[in-house]
Amino acid sequence: MPTVRVRLPARPQNYEIKIDAGSLRNLGPAVRACLGNGARRAALISDRTVFKLYGRSVTESLRGAGLAVNHLLIGEGERHKSFRSLEKTVAFLSQNKLERNDVVVALGGGVVGDVAGFAAAVYLRGIAFVPAPTTLLAQIDASAGGKTGINLPAGKNLAGAFHQPRLVYIDADTLQTLPAREITSGWCEAVKQGAAGSRKLFDQTVAVLRKGGADFSLWLRERQSQTDICATIAAHCRFKASIVSGDERESLTRSDRHSRRILNFGHTTAHALETVTGYRRFRHGEAVGYGILVAAEISKSLGMLAPGELESIREAVALCGPLPRADDLAVTQIAKAMAGDKKSMAGSLQWVLLERIGRAQIVDSSEIKPRVLADALRVGLRRVRTGKR
Repeated sequence: MPTVRVRLPARPQNYEIKIDAGSLRNLGPAVRACLGNGARRAALISDRTVFKLYGRSVTESLRGAGLAVNHLLIGEGERHKSFRSLEKTVAFLSQNKLERNDVVVALGGGVVGDVAGFAAAVYLRGIAFVPAPTTLLAQIDASAGGKTGINLPAGKNLAGAFHQPRLVYIDADTLQTLPAREITSGWCEAVKQGAAGSRKLFDQTVAVLRKGGADFSLWLRERQSQTDICATIAAHCRFKASIVSGDERESLTRSDRHSRRILNFGHTTAHALETVTGYRRFRHGEAVGYGILVAAEISKSLGMLAPGELESIREAVALCGPLPRADDLAVTQIAKAMAGDKKSMAGSLQWVLLERIGRAQIVDSSEIKPRVLADALRVGLRRVRTGKR
């Protein structure tokens, strides 16, 4: 089982990200080993689809480790990252009398993890949280780092808290049951991480995509393929851990290439796309795919990114799979939604752009002329022509 250790200098307690195939049946003992003998109850938060697939085995594993388990199913999709879902979850924790020694376990994708993590952060001023992410996007990005949150009508992730997990438990076998769009969404996030922070990670991700990374039902049949997939997930978790360890709370005073803010590459446009479509058209990673293309176009227009690098990014996004249509959305509406982005400082939007693949730079929106932004949106939001995987 590959293990990635997340070290947080400002906190006495670090945590591990454990990755394997077929490991969910061992979640209970792992949680017990992490929390010790004080924990008595586990609140299992999931959604209907994921719980139907894995709920029984996870419940049995947790109970086998001596934990009393009750489960709550929340709605599926970004529109359910809301105060209503948060209130329902916190009330569930209270009704089941969870105490400070107990644990919230999130079984599902990013929405489940964000809501469950936020509830764990605010209930009793913070109790233990263990995500068991079941989507590629959540496994490589959302489950680690301590960001939890919900959406507001004004924009994405505008309410939330930093609440580090006690353990992240990844079973790569869950990828076999993902719909095609969820796989595309996860790979877009993987391309984002490599493009923003590591050329080696970018190349590794593209190599897996070219080899056929979309079909996990084939990849995970053989032990060597399982090892390759787990190694790729581990590489992304290791990269994320390296950024989080040095900048846990995304310091606003930092703009270097190790700043956690570089992980927002592609997200300025992505969050705007999700907002203007009411969180109903795009999976998060699909919106990030378009955001990557828009940010890369701006980077080229500003003379930062070489044309050949832009083509490599376009190819990588195309390899991830088809994206929903975006070129029918009004550029002015998208630009207006960007104004409410949580990355704004002193009323000015902060863009994460690229000097080259693997090296990001934070640029104030005042340096981007409206015409450059409008042109980048028009070009970047064109229907992506998918490549062979």
